[in-house]
Amino acid sequence: MRREVPTYELYGERPDDRPDFWLHCETLFSRSSLHRFEIGLHRHDSFFQLLHIESGTGSANFDGVQHAFETPAAIVVPPGFSHGFAFSNDIVGHIVTVLVPEVPLLASSRNGPLSRWLRQPQLVALRGADPSDLAYIGATVARIMDEFSGRKPNKTRLLEAYFVSALMLVARAAGADDADGRAAAQRDARLEQLLELIDRHFREHRPVSFYADALNISPTHLNRIAQAAAGLTTQQLLIRKLIDTARRDLVVTPTSVQNIAYGLGFTDPAYFSRMFQREVGVTPRRFRLEERARLVEASAASSPEIAPALSPPIPPPRDS
Repeated sequence: MRREVPTYELYGERPDDRPDFWLHCETLFSRSSLHRFEIGLHRHDSFFQLLHIESGTGSANFDGVQHAFETPAAIVVPPGFSHGFAFSNDIVGHIVTVLVPEVPLLASSRNGPLSRWLRQPQLVALRGADPSDLAYIGATVARIMDEFSGRKPNKTRLLEAYFVSALMLVARAAGADDADGRAAAQRDARLEQLLELIDRHFREHRPVSFYADALNISPTHLNRIAQAAAGLTTQQLLIRKLIDTARRDLVVTPTSVQNIAYGLGFTDPAYFSRMFQREVGVTPRRFRLEERARLVEASAASSPEIAPALSPPIPPPRDS
């Protein structure tokens, strides 16, 4: 009988003023040494992991297939994939674990080469990477460790920026943008431009024509690009961005539903609540309570890779 691969959850630390359970960072040695430098096959359903390995040797196990690596190297593990590791006892490096919905880059359903690359386990040899990129990856992961361990202002935003920077440089070293060839990258370029514009202006509730004008194409042509590359219309992409941001704010901030609506550019919080319920299936308040309860419940399970610090239960929000 095939042995079932266990599923683990993680719940990270949070500072006194706002929750930081969405990210955890530690050295590879500190965790793997507790397990004789072998982490058995397991999976995470909600977490994305980035391992940066500076020196030492070992192997990564993806769905039962062993992949030996030489250092420097990076390993990317998206949620849902069975994985395990074996390290030499002189291993040097870090592992960063993030809750997927809390990082827009990972939560997005974009369908370009980079997104497809991020949805599969990856072992990236960094020996041939640009020296300046390689140095920056190492320094950035070290900054993640420092920020995670400290209590400095703007910690959450900096952690996200550092994580995305390190991940993108690893993707560059792997040639992720060329995964489907130059033609695919060119085909997705306009979509990337559109998504960048949406990231900057979605709170302003601009019409589709605004984005089409910014890209110097017609709204009809813009919709064709969006549907071909992402399977959604431009308007649907705008709504998805608003909903994804609302979902994140409802979980990780103590702000009331009304203030979240105002922060997203809605003049009528009741309209925001109706739109959220239409898209998600539950009201914002119910979503907040259910997601927070789920995360608190998940904190009871431990991970063989991580030594999580359990956060106290989050009290129900005081929505008006």
